[in-house]
Amino acid sequence: MSDKQQFRLGLVGYGEIGSTLGKGLRGAGLQQIFCYDKYAFDGPYADLIQDRAKAAGVTLVKSNQELADAAELIFSVTPGSASLESAAAFAPVLDGRHTFLDFASATPKVKYGVAERLAKTGATLGDGSIMGTPKNGYAMHMMSSGPAGQRVVDLLVPWGMSIEFAGQKLGTASGIKILRSVLIKGIEALIDETLLAARSYGLDDTVLASASKTLTRPFMDTVESLTPSGVIHAKRRTEEVEMAAEAVEDAGIEPLMARATVARLRWKESLGLKEHFKGVVPDNYKVAIDAIVAKMQAGAKAAE
Repeated sequence: MSDKQQFRLGLVGYGEIGSTLGKGLRGAGLQQIFCYDKYAFDGPYADLIQDRAKAAGVTLVKSNQELADAAELIFSVTPGSASLESAAAFAPVLDGRHTFLDFASATPKVKYGVAERLAKTGATLGDGSIMGTPKNGYAMHMMSSGPAGQRVVDLLVPWGMSIEFAGQKLGTASGIKILRSVLIKGIEALIDETLLAARSYGLDDTVLASASKTLTRPFMDTVESLTPSGVIHAKRRTEEVEMAAEAVEDAGIEPLMARATVARLRWKESLGLKEHFKGVVPDNYKVAIDAIVAKMQAGAKAAE
């Protein structure tokens, strides 16, 4: 890892993430940080943005052009829904002097779109994802990938940031984050639905205590327990969750997550995996997933 070196950093967006980075890096001694936020001078949060930037010593600029003129490394932390629009706005003002990384939470396809819009600028491009939380300050864990992925690590990690290079292929860091969200945000929604229903029955503490006994083991143990056995027991588990959905509905809660679980398990049962494995649980989750993929591919070919 290289030593600290002063450079001119540009932030796109000065919301929760941008302001956390600006404050943290200025506090660590990075001298020149600039930010373009289209709501900084006109919008309901203009005063907040200006106050945060002034307190941190971050210079707010009024256009994409001004940011490109001021900064060499541009770190975009807009919402993912704004990534393509933001990239299009930067296309006329970037050149070979610039390194540009989009750290918004978005799909690899969106990050490819960002790269396409900026391909002719000559800038070194990359993408990133924020894996941690602003509660950890500017050292929240991040990942980067693409041609600029290592450069952002080399420039910012010495200043106290936590950025892990995920590989040269653009979209890798974003893919890890967004697919992980299926699981992590899904767990959040499942907990919400479970607790709302359990509270109605007066069982929230008891249900949590019971579930925690299963979930306190290492996560990969849970994966290796549920996924291989799931290809054998999908029918029984589907029926159990159908009843669970009824219990949630009886509590006056729409069983959105339970019904989705029923649909996924019923689909898995329809693949005929119990017959495929002759009723014997496969050795590990990879064998189970490989079999599911093979059944899907066979079904797709049959439909052609």
